[in-house]
Amino acid sequence: MTTVTDLYPTRGTTEVATPRVDPVVWSEPGAPGPIAESDLSDFDRDGFLAIEELITPDEVAVYRNELNRLTQDPEVRADGRSIIEPKSKAVRSVFEVHRISEVFANLVRDERVVGRARQILGSDVYVHQSRINVKPGFGASGFYWHSDFETWHAEDGLANMRTVSVSIALTENFDTNGGLMIMPGSHRTFLGCAGETPKDNYKKSLQMQDAGIPSDEALTAFADKHGIKLFTGKAGSATWFDCNAMHGSGDNITPYSRSNVFIVFNSVENTAVEPFSAPIRRPEYIGARDFTPVR
Repeated sequence: MTTVTDLYPTRGTTEVATPRVDPVVWSEPGAPGPIAESDLSDFDRDGFLAIEELITPDEVAVYRNELNRLTQDPEVRADGRSIIEPKSKAVRSVFEVHRISEVFANLVRDERVVGRARQILGSDVYVHQSRINVKPGFGASGFYWHSDFETWHAEDGLANMRTVSVSIALTENFDTNGGLMIMPGSHRTFLGCAGETPKDNYKKSLQMQDAGIPSDEALTAFADKHGIKLFTGKAGSATWFDCNAMHGSGDNITPYSRSNVFIVFNSVENTAVEPFSAPIRRPEYIGARDFTPVR
């Protein structure tokens, strides 16, 4: 078995900050794609790129109807891919939607979506994870601050930071209904968290995170250095963000729901190995082991 060097140690006895050694934008300057060079430069600097209208209002209606169909289907609710809100017992997320829904499979293959992923990552890509998220009003819980790469590295075995996510809004993101927050520039430092990974940690972490959470002191230092950007926008808007960007979202206590489709693209040159800091792999519907390029 080939040994893969762990460039980003985490889940040890202490919290350790490691400077990023991987590029942020992997394509060569001038490489073809739908992202303008100036926007790629902003993504490289900030770790995110917001787009006012990635999909049209008519398309939003199609995807929102499909989201409603899936979250209201008793068979989908009973499936292990569905995550249930702890308080309301409503469906919070449904994973691997590009496999269980042809509607969302078509979205993944849309050049406006996968083309941007290829341009950022400089290669063909596959879907490491996909899901729909529902954040209904009046009490849906948020997600605490974290780096996705910390989890994908520790528990899924992604060796390098060659992964990008897109969150496409299917309802309006107000500044009050638990929207996405990112610390601009935080993607340049990997924060290795303290504490071992419990077995089957994913069963708890997808509802309420515990392992892989930075300390209050580290988060304060990050926020003081980088600031915090809150994303708002109409349905159809999208936010692309780097896998190591420190981000989170608050509870939604407004009457206005917040739903989105979330797709994670990984380079075919960065396929998952064994977890770096976990006793077992997470299920394939959370961290894919099918590395077939999106076509």
